[in-house]
Amino acid sequence: MFASAFSPNKAVSKPTIQIITSIWLVSLIIAWSLNPFPIVPKPWEVVYALGDVWAQGLAKELYVSFMTNLQAIILTTIISVGLSYLTVLPAVRPLVEIISKARFLGLVGITFLFTITIGSGHALKVALLTLGMTVFFLTSMAKEVASIPKDKLDHARTLRMSEWRVVWEVVVLGTADKAIEVMRQNAAMGWMMLTMVEGLVRSEGGIGTMLLNQNKHFALAAVFAIQILILVVGILQDYFIGVVRSIACPYADLKLERK
Repeated sequence: MFASAFSPNKAVSKPTIQIITSIWLVSLIIAWSLNPFPIVPKPWEVVYALGDVWAQGLAKELYVSFMTNLQAIILTTIISVGLSYLTVLPAVRPLVEIISKARFLGLVGITFLFTITIGSGHALKVALLTLGMTVFFLTSMAKEVASIPKDKLDHARTLRMSEWRVVWEVVVLGTADKAIEVMRQNAAMGWMMLTMVEGLVRSEGGIGTMLLNQNKHFALAAVFAIQILILVVGILQDYFIGVVRSIACPYADLKLERK
């Protein structure tokens, strides 16, 4: 059963993958428990710390962060997908190219500008997260649109479709699965950026603010507990988006060798 797992380019059954995953997880936990560095908290210390920070209002802070990230994901998807599909117009392509270059900017350097134009609080956090994800989402999605083979477009034209109908059938519907996958990747990026954003804008709280406060006081067990909780929530979110993708675009993975 496990022999094929050690051969390149082999597809294995789902139960086999689950067993292998469990073995890796147990091995990592054992290695974590036996780590020789005293500063690194043990697993049981992290479990105790999770109970403590939960009593301090971790659930409320997690809800604040989740809603902030969700709003940013929705705005990012609308802006990025819309602009990416508009790259079928030559006049829009330079604008998208310019915006995509903003991915080299740091959020810290433009926070002051956003604070003046938007204000502080929740709106500022959502705006910073949206900007941080949009520049990467737009870059990836515009590349997907540009990579559509010419023969697909020509095939639609041979069916006597108008150019806008070609855009709808080939560009929009034809890349829907890729748009969801790109959104899935950038949604994960939002959780990585959330701590920094909530550190810059602390008025509303959030799990990032709590994490920074615990880190400031060197409560490493609490820091690990919060990080693991973020990891679990992120994995569940990623799984949910994957389920949505499989339902909305069941054809997406039919040609993959490992499926």
